[in-house]
Amino acid sequence: MPGGAVEERPNTYERDYYTWALEQASALKARRPESLDWENLAEEVGDLARSERRELESRLEVLLQHLLKWQFQPKRRSRSWTATIAVQRFKIRRRLEQNPGLRPAIPEILANAYTAARIDPINGVLQGATSRPLELCPWTFEQFMDEQFRPD
Repeated sequence: MPGGAVEERPNTYERDYYTWALEQASALKARRPESLDWENLAEEVGDLARSERRELESRLEVLLQHLLKWQFQPKRRSRSWTATIAVQRFKIRRRLEQNPGLRPAIPEILANAYTAARIDPINGVLQGATSRPLELCPWTFEQFMDEQFRPD
């Protein structure tokens, strides 16, 4: 490929991400390494992995927020909370089935998600509570992923 084409790829990446992505997919399928924007492609693939991790952490955070609400606001328990707990468990399981490589990272992801769930004032987890959640998650991953589990 002429030297000028190499200069165009980063510009396409910055100017028109959609077109860049389609071009890169086409070059990969056709096995044309000379047409690949290696630097940006490597960055994007890394971002895909980080995105999967963030999605799992986000789902865990929502689940843990609702379990904390369930525990610390028993008078406000609702069908909506029950539904959210069930949906998040399903989506967490599905995410882990689709990405089993995330399993070894669960302890770290769980710690981050619990910290966020515990201190998130927007969801009002602690409004009206007579006590406070523990610093560290009091439940194991297996325990709170059990369909029957509800903290009391």
